[in-house]
Amino acid sequence: MKRPLAALLGILLVLSICVGCGPKGDISSGVAEQDFPVTVNEVTIQDEPKGVVVLSPNLAEVIMALGYEMQLCGKGAACTQEDLSVLPDMTLDDPQSILGVGADLVLTEDAPSEEQKKGLNDAGIDVVTIAPATSREDFTRLYREVGSCMMGGVKGYERGEKIAEGIFSTIDDISRQIPQTDTPVSVCYLYDVEGGVVTGDTLEGKLIECAGLINAASDGAGNHMDVETLLMVQPQYIFCPTGLKDTLAQTDQYKDLTAVQEGRVYEMDPSLMEWQGNGVISAVSFMAGTVYPSLAEGTTSLEPEGGESQTPTGGNSDMEVGDVTSDPEQPEGDSLKLGDEGDAVKNLQLRLAELGYLFVQPTGLYGEGTQQSIMDFQYVNNLRITGVADEETVNRLFAADAQPRPEGSLIYSADE
Repeated sequence: MKRPLAALLGILLVLSICVGCGPKGDISSGVAEQDFPVTVNEVTIQDEPKGVVVLSPNLAEVIMALGYEMQLCGKGAACTQEDLSVLPDMTLDDPQSILGVGADLVLTEDAPSEEQKKGLNDAGIDVVTIAPATSREDFTRLYREVGSCMMGGVKGYERGEKIAEGIFSTIDDISRQIPQTDTPVSVCYLYDVEGGVVTGDTLEGKLIECAGLINAASDGAGNHMDVETLLMVQPQYIFCPTGLKDTLAQTDQYKDLTAVQEGRVYEMDPSLMEWQGNGVISAVSFMAGTVYPSLAEGTTSLEPEGGESQTPTGGNSDMEVGDVTSDPEQPEGDSLKLGDEGDAVKNLQLRLAELGYLFVQPTGLYGEGTQQSIMDFQYVNNLRITGVADEETVNRLFAADAQPRPEGSLIYSADE
């Protein structure tokens, strides 16, 4: 009797040890115990990748937001970002070409076939499938997974989490400036004239809400809604990709939408609503600034067209967006960049607000909202786009002929 009992206790002890020694690198339930090996979506990456090929433009945008683009050796043909134009095009069907550019990891949104997976595995190449984000929480998951694949289950995971939270922190800064109103504004984003529309079950639908707007297609699913339904809900504003506005005005049924008839259709760089990098900040900024023009004009009154003026909520009551003093003093000295703070940064922000670029509260901290505003200014004023307020940028910003934010258009994204 003692022997079976002892054997049973031994088995239980071994099992408990095994449970305690689970996969330390698996990030499915949180940050790992070490960088490598790391397991992401059931694929274990043994060591830090020597090089990476990205096949999805969305994942490429995330990699650039993380600052890991220097690890990229190749890309998919759909990755049209200018910053990646020097990289050769790759596919899952050619492992030898992937090895030839020095890569041993492929990131994709489309799961490989069994044949493709076998060919890559036989060549010693890991392939990880990472889905796009569908919500704010899922946005953080996306960044954690990409970061972990490239830099490990601790370093990459934590950087991914930090960058994702920073992007939405900037979006929150914009959202806090949106007025509370009894007359909500309904909008929709149309992808095409075939029923493609941003629906409520997507991250893009959440971005519309972050801009303080009601998504007229929130009840739809899978980014599709019949035009007959849109005709019933009649969104007050329509946003769409560049080039679609004229098509809407010439297409049966779509031309019957009130927003089309009354000229409230606004084109956007399509990548802002398709790729989940820093461009999501510009997407929210553009939609909010279009419906609430005073956000872009730098006035303290936030008022939707035809709506009732409201006071922004949140922030410092002594300094709201657009609380611009006369002739802010031009900063002198070294370049100003992300993380800097002080009076020089605040004067920079005040001037950006004067010209309609700043959508966040001027606090004296050079955050990601200020960085995006500088990039927008550099883009419009034909400067090198860095997000850093160097001497050339500051001189141009404070020049009498500095170009303000163009009305009804925006602005810079990484694929320009």
